[in-house]
Formats: sequence, C-alpha cells, structure tokens
Amino acid sequence: MVKHQPLQVYERQLCLSCITGIYGCRWKRYQRSHDDTTKWELLWSLILLFTFSLLLVWFYFWWEAHNDYNEFNWFLYNRSGEWSDGTVPILATTAAGFTYIAFLMVLALCHIALGQQLNLHWLHKIGVTTALLTTIIGVISVNQTWGQEWDVIPISLQATGPFLHIGALAAVTALSWIVAGQVARSEKTMFQVVVMLLYLTVLLGLYVVPLYITSPCIMDPNSLKQRPDVIGHQGAPMLAPENTLWSFQRALQMNVTGFEADVTISVDGVPFLMHDHTLQRTTDVQKVFPDRATIDASYFNWTDLQHLNAGQWFLKGDPFWTVHMLSPHEKDRITNQSVCSLEQLLKLASYHNTTVVFRLRRPPQEHPCHYSWINDTLQAVQQSGIPQSLVMWTPNEDRAMVKQLDPGLIQTSLEKLSPQSLDQSGISRLLLRYNQASTQEIRDFSQSNINLTLYTVNEPWLYSVLWCSGVSAVSSEAPQILNKVPYPVWLMRPDEYCLMWVSADIISFAVVIGIFFFQKYRMSGMRSYNPEQIMLSAAVRRSSRDLNVMKEKLIFSEVGNGVGSAEELYADNGYDYYTNQGISQ
Repeated sequence: MVKHQPLQVYERQLCLSCITGIYGCRWKRYQRSHDDTTKWELLWSLILLFTFSLLLVWFYFWWEAHNDYNEFNWFLYNRSGEWSDGTVPILATTAAGFTYIAFLMVLALCHIALGQQLNLHWLHKIGVTTALLTTIIGVISVNQTWGQEWDVIPISLQATGPFLHIGALAAVTALSWIVAGQVARSEKTMFQVVVMLLYLTVLLGLYVVPLYITSPCIMDPNSLKQRPDVIGHQGAPMLAPENTLWSFQRALQMNVTGFEADVTISVDGVPFLMHDHTLQRTTDVQKVFPDRATIDASYFNWTDLQHLNAGQWFLKGDPFWTVHMLSPHEKDRITNQSVCSLEQLLKLASYHNTTVVFRLRRPPQEHPCHYSWINDTLQAVQQSGIPQSLVMWTPNEDRAMVKQLDPGLIQTSLEKLSPQSLDQSGISRLLLRYNQASTQEIRDFSQSNINLTLYTVNEPWLYSVLWCSGVSAVSSEAPQILNKVPYPVWLMRPDEYCLMWVSADIISFAVVIGIFFFQKYRMSGMRSYNPEQIMLSAAVRRSSRDLNVMKEKLIFSEVGNGVGSAEELYADNGYDYYTNQGISQ
C-alpha cells in the first residue's frame, strides 16, 4: 500500500533564487531570510560600497587619461628599458574589476529592495578584497610615478560635469524606490528618520551641485574665439615614425600650422631629431652598432646616424595600433625613413611657411659640443634659410646672446611665469603642459598678448575645453583627429544650462514624491495575514530542518481545521506540491 503524504510547499521564485544564490549562495528557499542583516554583513556591505566608489573613480581616471597613454608608456619605457603598451593590462583588469563589483552592488540593492537579508558569500568577499587592494596599490603607484596625471579628473569634469550630474541625479532618483520601500516596510522610527535624512541630504546635494559646476563651454557662442592652431608634436606620430620627415609631411596633410620636435646634437655638432636619450627604441642601432646601442645618442656622429633606419620599429612595434590602417605605399615610405636633422626639418617648414618649435637637449658635460650647443643650433637655423619669424626659440640659456645674434626668433618659455615677468624678459610665447594653466590663467595670458600653446592635446573633448578657454594653439600627437573637430564638442548658453538643470531637479523631485506615496500605498495593501511568513519570522536563528518541520505543521493544521484537502489548499493558493512515497506491508 502506497501512502501519499504532503511534506512542504514551495512558491516558484526563480528570479529571487538567482539573486540570493549568486550573491550569497542561498539557492534554496529555506536558506533565505527576511531578518535584519547582521552587523558583520553590514560592514561588508560598506566595504563593497567603498570598493565600488574607488573603482568608479579609478575607471573614470583611466578612461579620461586616454589622452596621455603614450606619455604613460614612455614613463614605463624609461623604467624598464622595454617598450610596450602598459595601458592594455591596466584597462582590462580595471574593466573586469569594475564590472564584477558593479554587479555585486546591483545584487545587493536587489536584496534590499526585496527585503532579503544581506549575506555576501566568502568567495565574493575574497574577490572584493582583491579588487580593493589592487585598486589601492594602483592608485599609490600612479601617484608616485605619474602624479601630474590626476589633474585630468578636474579638467575632464569641465567637459563631462553637466552630463554626469544628470546621470547621477537619475540614479539617485531611481534609488528612491528602494529607499521608500525600506521606510514603508520598517516599523522602527529611528531607522526611518536616519534613512530619510541620508537620502534627502544626497538628493538635495545633487540639486545644488550645478551651482558649483564650472565649464568654459558654458558661454555665449558669440564670445567663442577662433579655432586654436594645431601643432604636430613630433609630426604625426600615430601615422608615421616620430621625428621623421615622413611624419612631418603627414602632419602637413592634416592641416597643422606648426611642428614641434626634440633636438639632440651629435658628436660632430649636427643637431638632429631624437626624443630619447638612446637610439634603441626608434632605430635599428642594436643591429647596426650592437656594441654602442646603449650609449647616449649624442655620442654618435652624423655619418653613423645616417646609416640607421628610423622607420622599421614603427611597423614592427605598432605603438598606436594604427599600422593596419596604412596603405602599402605608406608602409614603404615608413620602411625607408632615416634619422632627420634639424636643418632638414627647418627647410621643410620654410617651404610650407610653417612654424617650428623645438626642445633642445644639452649634450653631456664630456661631449665636445657641451659649451657650443647654442651656437651649433643657431648655425643650423641660419643654414636652413628659414625666416626667423617661423622659429620659436625655447632654450633659456644664453637667451640674451641669442636675441642679439638672431633678434627675429620668437622667444618662447617652457617655464610658467607671470605675464609681467614674460614681458620684462621679452618673451611673447609660452609652451606648457595642458594641466599647467587654468581657464582664468589662459584668459589672463591672452589679455596680456602672450600666445599660449598647450601640449599634448589628442582628445576632442580636451581640445574643445581649451578652445572655449581661449587658448591660441595646441600641440598634438593626433592632428588627424583634431582636424575633424571644426567646432567644440558641445557649447551651451548659461541660461540654457540653468533651464536644463532646474528642469531636471523639478522632474526628479516630482518622481521621488510620487514613488514615496506609491510605495506607502503599496506596502499598506500588502500588510495581510501570511501564515508562512509569520512562522518563518518567529523562527529566528533556527536550523533549516526546524523550519521545514514548522511549515509542515502549519499546513497540516490548516487541513485539520477544515480548510480542505492538502491538494485543494495548494491549488487555491497557487502552489505546487510533491509527495513522498512509503511502502507498508
């Protein structure tokens, strides 16, 4: 004889099972709980929130630092001696870590919204700890080796701030659904007050944030100055090997108005273009002169330098991931590039009536030209036949002598000085890194008739911010990108921006009020008799076996009181059931 006996009731909640299962490995219903989260788990929730916030800033930093990836790789090259794109592993791990932590944050919010107890699984705790420590180590490393790059965050916020504010406002407004649910569900007055105060503080803070958001792109379009000139930094190094003739020719095709180069003086007094202290990275010196590969580039004579190939490394290393875009003809031109002299560059600039600015590196003290380096460079300028008005002279040493010998040169400073000091020194131009001049300083230099050139500007958003600030020229490694920016990425009148953020605040406030009223009405309608929930809430800290027994007793008590058969009870409540079979003789 087979006896059928109902054991347990399960409500199908696949979505809830996935949420609690992935977050805390609580796949079974009896493993879940509506009890208050323990203090230990609350601490882990705070750690998760802090890790998410830190990773969000870290991710944003590397997203906006795209403008300076080449600079970062060069820093790594100076430390390791090997050229590689160090941003790839950093971006990959940052994206993976941020996605993982953001996913856990979403699951935690779902737990709160559904009234489930937070219980982060130990494997996730290890993952969160790893992500937190890795990010902290990364922040410390960047702060020590590339600290100046942190300035990209406040600068980029001038371009993204108004739109990030709208996004943050939308996110906090959506969060009101969870907050309102928690307040309506809780019976503790103190908890309700604390939650409401915290939420309203954040919300009201976002409402007034636009009062402190400043951007040069929030301006009257009629006040916009002319488009800043673009100077090819080392030519067009994303399209051709840096500091080669072909690189500067490619820059001319991108409508640049000037060239910027790095100059070193050979052992026989010939100024030539070279950025690094050695020839290893940008030539085949390891193949041609293996025993001299690591010595300073200035200890080579011009004859030996002409035997080196300065283009094959570009095709082999593909430093900017652009080689696949080149035509066979362009690759052939690159393969045949050699080391370029300053005189060759000046002749090219003279032919195209293009401005030239170069950074001159003084040879080591034992070098034959250590004391004659200024005269050797001036001689190359004179021999090229370029008009002096096209040459921006940057060395500060012997500047007075240079003014006497070649008074037509444009005196340019690489050091940030006040407009008064520049005027007293007879300097009319300034060449600075883009983070060294604020919007107000840019306008002050402009009013003092000091032409300011900022480097290195590769991204359209940065070019747009500097354009709106009133900068006269920028130096770029990506003239082919800036050539496609005929107007600032965005430009907004102050009254239009005011209307935008006030409208967003009003809409947000209306939505939040509506959600709080709806949640209160919704929760009041759900306060009905739920025997199973009452029994489960009463069974605090009991084993899963005790919970199963309690639910079985509840079911049988309702059947015994005349509610109906077990099958009818399950059918009336929309539940499924299963049976256990026993054999009796």
